[in-house]
Formats: sequence, C-alpha cells, structure tokens
Amino acid sequence: MRVAGLAAVWMMAASAAPAAGPAMAAGTAAANPPMTVALDAAAQQAASMPRLHSLLVSWRGEMVLERYFNGTRATRPANIKSASKSVISALVGIAIDRGLIESVEQPIAPFFPRLLGSQDDAPKREITIEDLLTMQSGLESTSNRNYGAWVQSPNWVQHALNRRLARPPGSIMEYSTGNTHLLSAILTQASGKSTWEFAQEQLAKPLGFTLARWPQDPQGVYFGGNDMEMTPRQMVAFGMLYLNRGRANGQQIIPAAWVAASLAPRTQSRRDSRRFYGYCWWSRELGGQQAFYAWGYGGQFIFLVPKLDLVVVTTSSTAVDRSRSNHNRMVYDLVERFVIEAIAPLASESAAAR
Repeated sequence: MRVAGLAAVWMMAASAAPAAGPAMAAGTAAANPPMTVALDAAAQQAASMPRLHSLLVSWRGEMVLERYFNGTRATRPANIKSASKSVISALVGIAIDRGLIESVEQPIAPFFPRLLGSQDDAPKREITIEDLLTMQSGLESTSNRNYGAWVQSPNWVQHALNRRLARPPGSIMEYSTGNTHLLSAILTQASGKSTWEFAQEQLAKPLGFTLARWPQDPQGVYFGGNDMEMTPRQMVAFGMLYLNRGRANGQQIIPAAWVAASLAPRTQSRRDSRRFYGYCWWSRELGGQQAFYAWGYGGQFIFLVPKLDLVVVTTSSTAVDRSRSNHNRMVYDLVERFVIEAIAPLASESAAAR
C-alpha cells in the first residue's frame, strides 16, 4: 500500500473512532464497557515467550488483559529503548503548539550556530525539524555499527552533526538515534529547561504520573530517543493519549492535528517494505487492521489500532543474546493472531448492533 493510502486509512479510522475525550486510566471502568472478550489464548501464548515481561491490552478504554512474566511486576519501570522516540515526537508537537519551535519546516541550523557555522556545513543547514522526526536528515547514521563510537564520544550533539551528509535532507529514510538526540537538544534550548523537566511538566504530570529521569549526554542533554523508563501502565496511558487524539484527563495535552500528522506515514522502511514511518511512529498492517506503534529494541511496543479502539503494550528483556532473534516476530504474531484477531469480530458485531 502506498504512503498516501496509509495516511488516508489513518484519517478514516480516526474519524470513525469515538469522539475525542479524556484518556481513561488503566483499570478504570469505561462509560460503555466492552463486550466480553476472551484473551486466555493470548495470555497463554505470552507466558510461553521467555523474553516477554508484560502484556497489557486496553480495549475501548478498559484494561481487558494485564499480565506480567518472568519475575516482573506492574510497578517495575521498563527501559522502553527506542520507543522513547515517540515520546520525543510528542514533546516536539507540544513545543510547536506552545510557540517554542516555529514549525516542522524550521531549519535546525539556528539552534547550532557554532556547530553548523562553516561554509562546508551549508548543505546541513537545510536540515529541518521534520527531517529529524522522519529520519530523513541525510546524515550518516549514529545507530547500528556506529552507535558505540557515538555514545562514547565527548560531545554527542557535535558527533551527530559532524557525520557525513550521505544524501540530501528530506530524501531517504536512514534510521539514526542521533536525529532524535538532536531534537532533545533543540527542546532543551527552545524551552529553557531540560528535556526531562519539559516532559515532566507538559506530558507526564497531565497524564497523572511522574516520569523517571533517564541518562544524559556529557553536556547534560537528556538522551533523545533511547533509554527512557516507563511502567507498562504508563505506556498504556501514553498510547491512550494518541488513541484519544491528544486528550486525557479533560485537557488537550497534544494537539489533535499533531497526533494525526505523527501517525500519517511519511516514508518507507528500507529494511521492510511493509513498514512505514511518520513522526517517530511506525505503521504496518496487522490482522487486517492498520496499526501504528512505538517500537523499542528487544520488544518494547505500544501498538495503536484506532479502528478497534485498541492499545496493546509489551515489554521485554533487553539482553543481547541468541534468544532475541525471533522475539520481535513472536510479538507481532502474539498481537496479530491472539489479540487483534480475537477482538476484531467482536468490534464488528458491536458496530452492526448499533
């Protein structure tokens, strides 16, 4: 399916979803409780996965499944790895709404005049906020084989900006955590606060929880796009915020237009043609439904299925060993076959009965 077609699917699903309202806290009763849904098979399948730590399913605002495995518990924060990028995207949307950042079209050069001041940097000065959000900065990646050298460097922002411009900005997706770390540095400058302070005030507090501090670079910039910690229930609350088009607890935390813009696929994965990328959100089809998801290394996921009013969260071991090779495939299979395919028929029955 083409990118434009996927964007249309999201917009139709959003318009068909219930009217935007406060995101419901995990475990609270929905105004219209969902039909009974049997997810025993999902729980059994999840229990058989040695790397899985949690599986939470929220349908129509009600937690219909919440299980923890392999010694984990509800109160234990998970390192959500690169699912942190979706949180950074939310903070950028809030900053634009507050007038702290002009727009996604704003070039990043004014935030880094010293680091992008030479004549040789002229092409890099064309990089925009949107290019960072969509992994289309054109800068050589700091991820994968380049990751170690980057995080061991004395200045992460400078190292990321000094990468070779491999292609024109805005042209091709090249996944790089350096892009979202630059966004964290921009948020720090634009807000006059650390990324953690800004996230705490503008996102976590309105959602009703405290966001744990996470690692910082040598200059004190909070890691942009990796190593944030959230409990699985907090991850559900964040997913519900997007499912409810930016509203929670009676207030508009993220602009509804930013939610739609973030989930609309804007580029295609170079590794898997089934996957698309928006503003730090992935999308693909699962179980015949269009799904959007925040994805972190090792199996940290927040899945949104707007047409079903569904949020699914998984957390997993982040250990680097042989058992991780098939784990992501098993998570997709778990969500697709044992959750989405169990709920979709009930959703159809409910819609038909209206």
